[in-house]
Amino acid sequence: MLYLASQSPRRRELLAQIGEAPHVLDVEVEEIRQAGEAPDAYVARVALDKARAGYAMVSHENGIRVIGADTEVVLGDEVFGKPRDATDAALMLRRLSGREHRVVSAVWLIDGKSERHALSVSIVRFSALDVAQIDDYVASGECFGKAGAYAIQGRAAAFIEHLSGSYSGVMGLPLHETSRLLRSQ
Repeated sequence: MLYLASQSPRRRELLAQIGEAPHVLDVEVEEIRQAGEAPDAYVARVALDKARAGYAMVSHENGIRVIGADTEVVLGDEVFGKPRDATDAALMLRRLSGREHRVVSAVWLIDGKSERHALSVSIVRFSALDVAQIDDYVASGECFGKAGAYAIQGRAAAFIEHLSGSYSGVMGLPLHETSRLLRSQ
């Protein structure tokens, strides 16, 4: 039985895309970057914390597997989480405008015998955005609840000049890596 330690509808949809129908667990994990923690290490740690919190919630009978994942937008050494409000979202989008950034997505699988993980790093380049584009996008509300204040699978697809890496990883769950973890024993 597969559990997903996330309330993200995107992650559920992505798992369904590869034929998985997980039971959803509502986990509460503090997402605060520690002093000196590298962005990739931070994302991997938060995903592991989610998987462990989820695993602690279920019975530990044979065949139980729990997935935890985290995705963050990284510009230089700065991690862009979810925007706090419209002002924060607009600021993030202005900073990403016309620039290249990384999207780091970590996934952990815990099955009682082991804890295994994979990390996906994608490079995304935004076209230059004008004030009206940013204001319209923020007003749409799509930016909220999304790392870096954008959803590649939505209206923000028009902002993407170039993507190198995993489209599903940018959405929130790298399917290639997740599928490999699910097939591994």
